[in-house]
Parts: sequence; C-alpha cells; structure tokens
Amino acid sequence: MTEGITIGQAAAFAGVTVKTIRHYHKHGLIAEPRRDTSGYRRYGTADLLRLVQVRTLAGAGVPLAEVGTVLDADPDTFAAALVDVEQSLTGRIDELIARRETLRRLAHGDRVLLPERALALLDRMPALGFTADDVTTAREGLILVRALMPEGLDDYLSQIEHGLDDPRHVAMIKLTWAAGNWAPDDPRIEELADEMASHFLADPSLLPTLTGLRNREDGAARHDLLTRHGEDRRPGWTRLTALIQERMRSAGVSIP
Repeated sequence: MTEGITIGQAAAFAGVTVKTIRHYHKHGLIAEPRRDTSGYRRYGTADLLRLVQVRTLAGAGVPLAEVGTVLDADPDTFAAALVDVEQSLTGRIDELIARRETLRRLAHGDRVLLPERALALLDRMPALGFTADDVTTAREGLILVRALMPEGLDDYLSQIEHGLDDPRHVAMIKLTWAAGNWAPDDPRIEELADEMASHFLADPSLLPTLTGLRNREDGAARHDLLTRHGEDRRPGWTRLTALIQERMRSAGVSIP
C-alpha cells in the first residue's frame, strides 16, 4: 500500500461517495493527492484521515464553508466552533419541531391559522344553532381579519363574544345569515334591513366594527375585502349589508 489507495477505495473506507470526495476537493477541504505512474490519484493515510474528519464535521452539521477553518484551528477555537455549531443545530431542531407541530395541527384543518380564543368562539356556534356552513364562513372571516387587521383581532373577538352572549342578537344574526341565500331582489331583505338597523340602534355595542382599519392608508381596501367575504356564496348579503349601513348612516351612526 506504499502507493496509497484509489479514490473509489478512499470513498468506500470513509463511507462517502466519489462525487462527495471530488466536492471536498473543489471546496479546498482536502488537497488533491499525487498521481501514480498511470495517472491515477492515490490517497495516503493522511488524506484518508482528513477525509474522515471532513465527513464527520459535515455530517454533524458544520457548514462546508466552515469545515476547513474548524479543522485547522487550535484546540480552543475548535471547541468554541463546535459549541456554535451545536447552538445552530439546536435552533434548527426547534424550528423543525415547530414545523412538525404545525403539520399535525393542519391535519385537523385550518384551525392552526387562528388563536385558541377564536377557536373557542367558533366551537360555541353549533350549540347556538349556527349551521356548519355558518361556522365555516365565520372561521374564514376570522382568518381574514387576523391577516388584514392583526392588531384589532382581540377587540373584534370581544365584540363577537359579546354578541353571542345575547340570545336576541344570536337569533338576528342567524336570520341575516339565512337571508344571504335569498335572491338580492327578495322583498324580505328590505324588511330585515329595517329590523337589523333598529336592533343595532337599540344597542350599538352589538355592531361589530373594524375600527383598527381607520388608521391604515389602505384601510378602505382591507375593509372592502372583509365585508365582502362570503358574498359569492350568499348573494343576498350584498344588498342586505348595503341597506343596513344606509339606515345606520341615516340615523347618524358612523359606518366605515
């Protein structure tokens, strides 16, 4: 073995591929050994030792760009570098654990997109007589509120919770959601708009508002996206919402 071993043998002994060794050569982590009389490179014991060291550090998570520096460092620097690598790996492990937890939660649908407080609110709705479609629409709406008005989500949830504690308000909201399935020109929409406006005028605290949008330059666009959510599935909503707002404004209530 005085002439050393071939690159294939070195790869087999070190537990890597020939391609990996050439990759290490390219990055200057292992010096390219001498060639024999036939023109083949021969790896000696020092080359093999270096290869094993590089493979071990790379496998432990040390970035290739840092492997050479770590191997050539003095003992103290070497130890400090490994501590840094360990901390980096710990951070990556924590990130992967968080991603795994997100995937597990996603297995239960898009509930992962909302905080526990919002989920608790949605979980109350079926017992109050809301349909599965109602809950789906509400969940989607809350996801949009969180995305478009994150700073106002807690206040908005407080308003919704307050409304769900009022039996008459719950009955009125269920009626308006059912009216979403009516044709836009259904005469009942006019009557319901009058009733809903009177309901909110009697207790303005029951009217959910997105006040946090007032301070945004693009608040109008965000408000439009939020208030129009679900209209494609409930065609009666567009006219009903417009009529309720019209009546509220006529009564002096500021509606964004």
